[in-house]
Amino acid sequence: MGSYIVVRRLATQPKLAHAPKRKWKSVVGLEVHAQITSASKLFSGSGTAFGAPLNTSVTYFDASIPGTLPVLNRKCVESGIKTALALGCRVNEVSMFDRKHYFYADLPNGYQITQQRAALANDGLMTFPVITPGKKVYYKSVNLLQLQLEQDSGKSLHDEQLKRSLVDLNRAGVPLMELVFAPDLETGEEAASLVKELVLILRRLQTCSCKMEEGALRVDANISIHEEGAPLGVRTEVKNIGSVRSISQAISYEINRQLELVAEGGVVTNETRSWDAEHRRTVAMRDKEVLQDYRFMPEPNLPPLHVNLKPGSVSTQELISVAALSKEIPELPEHTRQRLVEHYKLNAETAIILVNEPVLLEHFLSITESLADVPTKVVTNFLINDLLTYCNKLNLDIEDYTTSDNALKDVLKALHAEQINLQAARQLIQLLHTNPTSSVSELIGQHNLQQISELSTIEAYCQQAIANQSKAVQQYQKGKSKALFAIAGEVAKLSAQKANMKIVVECLERLLKK
Repeated sequence: MGSYIVVRRLATQPKLAHAPKRKWKSVVGLEVHAQITSASKLFSGSGTAFGAPLNTSVTYFDASIPGTLPVLNRKCVESGIKTALALGCRVNEVSMFDRKHYFYADLPNGYQITQQRAALANDGLMTFPVITPGKKVYYKSVNLLQLQLEQDSGKSLHDEQLKRSLVDLNRAGVPLMELVFAPDLETGEEAASLVKELVLILRRLQTCSCKMEEGALRVDANISIHEEGAPLGVRTEVKNIGSVRSISQAISYEINRQLELVAEGGVVTNETRSWDAEHRRTVAMRDKEVLQDYRFMPEPNLPPLHVNLKPGSVSTQELISVAALSKEIPELPEHTRQRLVEHYKLNAETAIILVNEPVLLEHFLSITESLADVPTKVVTNFLINDLLTYCNKLNLDIEDYTTSDNALKDVLKALHAEQINLQAARQLIQLLHTNPTSSVSELIGQHNLQQISELSTIEAYCQQAIANQSKAVQQYQKGKSKALFAIAGEVAKLSAQKANMKIVVECLERLLKK
């Protein structure tokens, strides 16, 4: 349900009663690790399937057995280049691999192979919409400083009862793209919107599944505050942010924490913090007072990576063509938004919501193609105001709403033909979810949802409503036209929300003129 990114004022958030009255600005920069969709690892032939039995996706190289050498995965390079092109980056003709040394139990080599000196791509730019409920939608741009390839580490498993740690090397060597964004953001909402747009792009490119619950997309946020016109302040880094919504919450919390700390005369320290999703607060992990020396050095077992930048070139076994890969890039989210506005005459905010929810977009395109006589506004209102709202109320991802395109088409077809009214259509959304094998026509019959359009029946309801709403009748006859809504509401109540309100209004106007 990522269309709307909501930041609630949580009880655990710092109170800003004593916040300084000076003008402060917050600065946010993101570092994103995206696991490249690939059947094998970056430098070995091990599998990358999530949930494989412990230590079963491990080759001799992954385990750092002496004498083993890395072999670069061509598909991962191609995926990195496609992603870089989609994000407006300059792909480098030559990039290099380096060893980044640090000593963790789940890093068998004692170093990570990455690209520190010369990355695969630089100087990208992302422009994306920021949606905050109650505020006007606006676009934000952020610079992408670098996109580099690197391998992941393994995973340590800690047994608190037995007081020991075990290591699973299934993730060791899994291919990653690290995307380093400039500190061009100001709020948690902007950061979450950036990640949401990035997810949409990566999924369209099929270069990353972006399943944060599986660790396929990991986000670290660097956050600082400073007085307007002053140099940037000391930053903290927040790690372990596990969802798009948590990104917004964690950054908003940390900004408020720093503001409150400064207001009370404290000093922000350069430290790493983690996001505690249960208590919705950031928690100190370690300080960064001592700069860690990773002892970067060139990777001696991998030569420089060369790609072909010539226009019109084709890929060969020896050299990947950037021009050829650029032709494989599909329509990107922003282009889809523009097409929806231009072709379907949707307003910008509606187009943004549809594109931000790919399932809704699929429903919209399928329905409008089949039901050309149904106005697009009716379709979008039904999908956004009714279907998406229903899912949000149940805290249900729209992807988990099991109804087919055909079922939703049948609901809209019945609504457009005035066989049912909007109230019944909303009931059908719920009924289709709980009865996925039933047809719309069956549900309409079983639950008696047919709209009442027979004039004699409606007139009887109207006369009863006029008798019940004598005060509203008097107001209407004195010129208060809005009083008619109260009488019409009474008709809806008497008819169990099944009366055709268009006919009801016409009938009431006729009866009240007598």
